[in-house]
Parts: sequence; C-alpha cells; structure tokens
Amino acid sequence: MEFLAAPAGESVSLCLGEDPEVGKLVSRGLLTCAPDLPLKQVAQRMYQANVSCILVMEAEQVVGIWSEGDTRRLDFNQPGLLDMPIRQWMSAPVVSIAADRPMSQASAMMKSQHLRRLLVVDADQQPLGVLTQSDIVRHQGVEHYLLMRSVGSSVTREPLRLYGYLSLAEAVQRLRDTGREAAIVERGRGLPPGIITERDLIKLLASAQRPATLQEIADRPLLCVPSDMSLLSAVDLLREKGYRHLGVLEASESSDEISAAGRICGLLSFSDILASIESEYVHQLRAAIEARDQALQSSMENLVLAQKVIEASLDGILITDAQGVIQAVNPSFTALTGYAPEEAIGQTPKLLSSGLHDAAFYQEMWDSLHRHGYWQGEICNRRKNGDLYTEWLTITGIRHTQGEIRQFAAIFSDITERKRKEEQIHSLAYYDELTGLANRRLLQDRLDLALANAKRHQHKLALLFLDLDLFKRINDTLGHQAGDAVLKEVAQRLNQLARGGESVARLGGDEFTILIPEVQALIDVEQLAAQIVGSLSQPLLINKQSLVVSTSIGISVYPDDGHNAEILLKHADTAMYRAKEAGRNHFCFYNAMMGERNYADLALEHGLRKALRQQDLFVVYQPKIDVVSRQWVGLEALVRWTDEQLGPVSPAEFIPLAEKLGLIEELGEWVLDEVIRQMAAWPQQVRIPVSINVSARQLLDGQFAVRIAKRLAAYQLPAQRLELELTESCLVLGQDSTQKTLLRDLRAQGIGISVDDFGTGYSSLSYLRQLPLDTIKIDASFIRELPGNREDAQLVWAIIGMARALGLDLVAEGVETAAQATLLAGLGCCVCQGYWLARPASADQVAQWMDEVGPEAQWQGFPDGWEPFAPSESAP
Repeated sequence: MEFLAAPAGESVSLCLGEDPEVGKLVSRGLLTCAPDLPLKQVAQRMYQANVSCILVMEAEQVVGIWSEGDTRRLDFNQPGLLDMPIRQWMSAPVVSIAADRPMSQASAMMKSQHLRRLLVVDADQQPLGVLTQSDIVRHQGVEHYLLMRSVGSSVTREPLRLYGYLSLAEAVQRLRDTGREAAIVERGRGLPPGIITERDLIKLLASAQRPATLQEIADRPLLCVPSDMSLLSAVDLLREKGYRHLGVLEASESSDEISAAGRICGLLSFSDILASIESEYVHQLRAAIEARDQALQSSMENLVLAQKVIEASLDGILITDAQGVIQAVNPSFTALTGYAPEEAIGQTPKLLSSGLHDAAFYQEMWDSLHRHGYWQGEICNRRKNGDLYTEWLTITGIRHTQGEIRQFAAIFSDITERKRKEEQIHSLAYYDELTGLANRRLLQDRLDLALANAKRHQHKLALLFLDLDLFKRINDTLGHQAGDAVLKEVAQRLNQLARGGESVARLGGDEFTILIPEVQALIDVEQLAAQIVGSLSQPLLINKQSLVVSTSIGISVYPDDGHNAEILLKHADTAMYRAKEAGRNHFCFYNAMMGERNYADLALEHGLRKALRQQDLFVVYQPKIDVVSRQWVGLEALVRWTDEQLGPVSPAEFIPLAEKLGLIEELGEWVLDEVIRQMAAWPQQVRIPVSINVSARQLLDGQFAVRIAKRLAAYQLPAQRLELELTESCLVLGQDSTQKTLLRDLRAQGIGISVDDFGTGYSSLSYLRQLPLDTIKIDASFIRELPGNREDAQLVWAIIGMARALGLDLVAEGVETAAQATLLAGLGCCVCQGYWLARPASADQVAQWMDEVGPEAQWQGFPDGWEPFAPSESAP
C-alpha cells in the first residue's frame, strides 16, 4: 500500500490547558515503499511528496523508516549508491506511539530518546501517520510563550560553517561528525551565505546530480532574521515560507539577507524552538493553572496550587526561617545547585557561598532585609560540583499578622549564560575577535584618555602605526587561514614587546598600533620601533612552513604632530607609507613635509579619476628594431597622461596609483580598446605586432581572453598582431590553474606572451617552462652600464643562453648607445628597444615612419656607418 501525506501546514487550533491526543495532530496518510526499492527512487518519492520520511513496509508490516536525517549516514562517493536497496539504509525498529496518548507524552519521548518524529498507530498497531517536532510546535498552544521569547534565546551554539569549495561528500561528513541538520555555506566573492540541509541531500539523490562543489548546491541566499525577533514570528515565517531553518543575526543586524561578511550567530530550526518551549514545564504550568481555577473555592486548594507553581517554576526557590535556616526548596533549586532537598534543608544559604563576596556584602544584604523586607541583586554562588555560577536573586521577607518577619523566600535564576553573552558582546565591541587585541573603538577610547592625561601633565605621547609588508601575498599564495595564523603570531610578539601601560591594538586587516601614553625621550620610541622591526623579521612557523614577514612603522608624537586622536592616527599612517617607500622593514617619524606630499597625492588621485572618466589619457608607441637586419619587429604601446594642473605625469607615478585605487583594470581595458582601434586605423604598411602591458588584476578575470577575442574580431584583426607583456609577479600569480588556463587560451588564439622587466622580480624560474611564453624582455637595469660592467654582461649573456635553450625570443630594453647595441647583437640579442633607436611617438608619427621606410620596413634611424657585430655563441 502507498499513500501520500496530506499537505503540511494544516493545523489544529488548541487552547492553553488542553493536552490533545496525538492521533488528532497527525495528517492521515503516509508515504511507503518496499525494502528492495533503490535509494534513488525512494528519494524521488520523498521529494515529489515533499515529506521528510518514508516508511518501509513488507507484507503489510512496517519494518523500518528512512528519513532526511539518514542522508547524513550516506557516503556520497560510494559507487552504485543510488541503486542500493533502501533496506541497507533504513532505521529499525520504528519507534511508535498510540494515537490516544497525550501530546505531552509524545514530546517527552522525543526529548528523552533524541527523536525528531514518531510513528502514530491505532489500536490494531496499524500506522496512521507520523508526528514531527514541527507538529508539536504548531499545536502546543503556547503562542504567548513564543511571543515573549526571542529567537536569540533559542540559539545555543555557533552554526556549522562550510566553505563553498568543499565537495558534497566532505560536506555530508562534516554534518555527520558534528550531528548538525544543516550548515551555512560561505560562497565567497561578496555573495551572501547559503545553506545546505538534509532536504537538499534528498533533492540531490532524487535528481542523481553529482555537483563538484558545495557552491553549486547552495545557490540561494540564507533567509536571516534578527536575534530579537519573537519565536512566534519565526514560527509563522517558517510556516509561510515552507522553510526548515532560519539564520539568526546579531542584534545590530537588520537585513533579511546579508553578505558573507555578516555576523550570523546561529541557525534556528523547529528542534531549537521545541527545546526552548520546554514542554514539560509548559505541561506542569498548565496543570498548575487548572488547579488554580479549581482552588478558587477553598484555601486548601489554593495552597495546593501555590505548591504546584513553586514546583513547576524554572527559578530556584528556597524558604528559610527568620534566622536563615533552610526549610524547603523546590526541584529547580536542586537542578540549579546540585543539592538534593535532604542535603539543603537544615543548612543555611552559606552552603552555596562562593567565597568571592566579603563580609560587608552580606551585612548590607541583611541590613536591607531587616530594614525594607526585601533584597535584590546579582550574586556569585557555587554549585555542589564546585562550579561557580552567577544568579539574579530576590529575597522577600514573609511577615505574620503582627508584622514581624517569620520567614524569607528567596527566588533566583541562573544568569551565567546571559553574563557570558554580555561579556562576549562587550568583547566583540572592544576587542579584535581574531587576535584578542584592542580594536579601533577601544584604541580610540584609550588614545582620548591618554591625550587628556598628556595635556594635563604636559608630557609627550607616541603612536606607532604598523602595517605588514606584502601581507596580501601570504593570503593569495597560502590562503586566509595561514594569513590569520600570521596575524595571531604578530599580535603575540607585539604584546610581548609592549611595556607596562602601552596598548597594542589591531585596526583591521594587517594594520596594528601601539600607544605609548607617556614618552620621556624619543630615543625610547626609536628603540621600541627597532625592536619590533627586528622581532617581526624573525621567521614564523605557520602550517609547518617557515615564513618571514616584515613591517613598516610610522610614528607620530603628541603634541608635535597633532593634538587629537584623529590627526595623530592620520599622521602616523602617513609616516608608515613613507617607511614603505623607503624600502619597507623600516620605521619613520612623521614630519610636516609628509603632510604636504599627502595633499599632492590627493590631487594626483582626483586628477587620475577625472582623466579616466573624461578619457584624457593617450597612447604612444615605441619601436622594437632588429639591429642586425634593420627590420621593424614590433611596437610597444605606452600610456601617457598630461594633466591641466599637474602637467605631464610619469607612468611611474600614476600606474602604481591606479593599482592602489583599484582602477588598473579600467585603465587596462581602455588601453586595449584604444590600441586595437588604432591598429585597425593604421594604413596597410603598418602591419607589425603591437605589445600591450597587462596587470596582474586583469589576469584574475576569467573572461579576459574572451573579451580580447571579441575586440580583435570586431576590427577583423589577426591575433598574431597583438602581444601581451606581463611582469614576473603576474606570471608567478599565473601559475595558479585558473590563470594558466587563461594564458593558454590567449596563446591558443595566436596572441604573443612576453615577460617584461625580466630578472627584476621573483628568483624562481619554473614559470618559464610551465607557462606558454614567447619572448623575454631583458630589463633596462642590466643594460644601463653595458659594455663597461662585466657582471651585468655576464648576467645578460646567461639570460640570452637560457632563452635560447627554452626557444624563447629576446628583446633588450633601454638600449641607449651604439656600443650597447653592438654588444647585445654580438651576444645574440638582436632586437633592441630604447631612446637610441627612437623615443615613444604618436600613432600618426608611427604611420609616417612606416611610410618613409617603405615595404621593406628597414629602420633608417641608425647613425651613419654603424654596423653591429655578428651574433656569437661565446660569453663576453
């Protein structure tokens, strides 16, 4: 037999005080299958029916059950998994409950046996339906309770977070190992986090999909709610959306969907809501309310009601006589303290003393009790097992008819967890979560206090601003976990170096500060800065790898460099950048000239943004000439900028600025458009290749090769007419599989790839044989002192020999004399580029040159009578 379950969402309206039979709660209908049905078909039935479980039946008998939770036991890498019969994966025997049993009993069974559903059977043990946690939540009749409780109160642990690059099998393994029903999926690239649940696994089994990564599964953002939303609203939202889980945001967040950088403190499910309801307590309270209604007719019944309320209370209650001897305690007292009634009765509350409060504290408490008849406050006590806990305690005096206090009633609740969360919130507000150092807010407070003290006592203070050199390279090559480990180790070393009263803070990223609140002599600040530079230069052992990081430090001093926190921070930051420009791994004090330079930098930044916006940049072209055959072999496109106010700006200034501002990609795309357009506009005789410099950021774009192909096709230009020049740092990044594919795609189109400024970057040369390269350009720094510098000549000869061995072409940059051209040609590098041959010229000038040399395209700019040596195989 086979039935489809009735639609989820049908509910029975109950009033507080009822305890309905479970048979009235379940939908009449079940989804069933035979034991030999393959797993794939089972999943398809469940997915189509939109149910969380299926009963396995044989000979009209229930022999097992398979639910969404059982998907976590599967090995998704196991061959033939989908074809295995369900009998291999079902759970047996099936836990059941009679249809006439009360809901409270079903709730207790689920809680004690850690179950999420029960099979409801009739008097003949025939199945009627399945009772789930969500059914109990919907039918508890505790809307007022849910309305008063917040979502955050039901979140007791951090959510499981999985990265999108994990495989499905790895994700299921993590769910199984941690016992979680669902996990947040960090999708990266600025995307909001997603979620993977057991129901997603059912969907994958039903469709027989085999996604490569978790990213392909969690394609929808996680729906999130603030932690201060009521549980009742959360239940309504779950029911309305048909969802099983909600993300819970910290109280400061307000958006329904947040990015991967947002703070999600937990995942809320019906299991969490059911746990927070504490159905046993609700049942007892319901019984107490019923008893109260009946007790209105007699004082005896009223006393019974009071006793039941005390016993059902989640707060601990104890009654003492006027001398403080304990006379009675309730069950929650035992649950909270660990002391049974027989152990507590006859003792005094000193039994719970933590020893953390002095005699004056207790004396004040007793004075208030005798003077006002009550005391309320926070107190730290000790459980029977020795654990300390914090409680909120209210003590009230009970007076007899003459007005004298005969007894004391103490009611207390355990607020340890609340205090822990308050401390955690305080820590998040004032301390860096990764390193434990003070954050920017706490630094601001400490700096303001130190400035006020320095002004009052007229002494100096110093602020050190630290930035780790080339830290991004660690994240890019070793990953962010390694980067985090480096930041922790740096924080530890800075804490060790800081002296008494000095404050270390992390502002964010790889930026740190050290506040020296009182400075006697600047030599002390210099010594500390030098110690920091030396300490951070020592190798770090990260993931069994030895790493060396360095730091650049900027120092500002009150009152010389500023009178408030904002200016001191800004000036220390400025000095830090000057330390970087001086070569890094260095410290630098601020001076006024730096501030003036900052204004110049700001003007340069505004001018560059305006130039890009209005397309005020232009391109010039410098020839590459074979000095032996006198043939033009190519042109290099060079971007130039002349500003109305700043005048001509060197590429050495605005190119690094564009990279710093994140404008290099926009600039690179503009140059590509301009050069390809110009190549198509030149007359017939200008058909030599043109090379364009490409940034590392452009190589990170997987669509870069596609866009170039579209541009060339639009102008009907052959790809062989275009060459891309990349620096060595780009090529080291290019050894990543994605960038390797991009370079190979470019090379497959026929586009040439050359290494610019060869010999000035990384020492590893493995990329020369791993990547699809055509040409090596020898950096001008090796050419400048030729032919007089024998060491440079040896290096050039070695580079030429290596290029020949690898079958790569050569170009020498910065050739400024006939002697250099003669030596290079003799060594075997015939293609030269430099001012001795020609300065960069406009597109019109290039067309004129080519028109003058004619179809043979022989360079006419050599000095009269100059002839190069023939290429030689010997060393200089």
